[in-house]
Amino acid sequence: MKNQKRLWLCLVILILGCSILLEGVTAPSKCRCDVDPHKRTNCGLPGITSQECENSGCCFSSTVPGVPWCFKPTPPKYRKVCPADVKLRKDCGYPGISANECARRKCCFESKPPGVPWCFFHIFSEEEC
Repeated sequence: MKNQKRLWLCLVILILGCSILLEGVTAPSKCRCDVDPHKRTNCGLPGITSQECENSGCCFSSTVPGVPWCFKPTPPKYRKVCPADVKLRKDCGYPGISANECARRKCCFESKPPGVPWCFFHIFSEEEC
């Protein structure tokens, strides 16, 4: 009886843990789902609904028979950008650094506003389709 209670407790903890991990997972953008049907990598069990598939971060298309309908999206592409939000600036220099010295360090430079790093690292942003 005690072992059965422990098993149920472990099962509940496992389910809660999985739901927390999946929280915030969104369906990929439409262009990332533009995958040649014959090159799709399966991402779900047979009979999965489009909603279940997309909730797990996968793509769903039932238009082509004989290939996976729930499939992995293409990997996202990222580009290096200078952050517009000053809260995202991570210092790449020192107080009073020149724009030229900052450029030699291959960092971003913007001498405003006061009180924040003027020479700061790039961030990576997911490219839009």
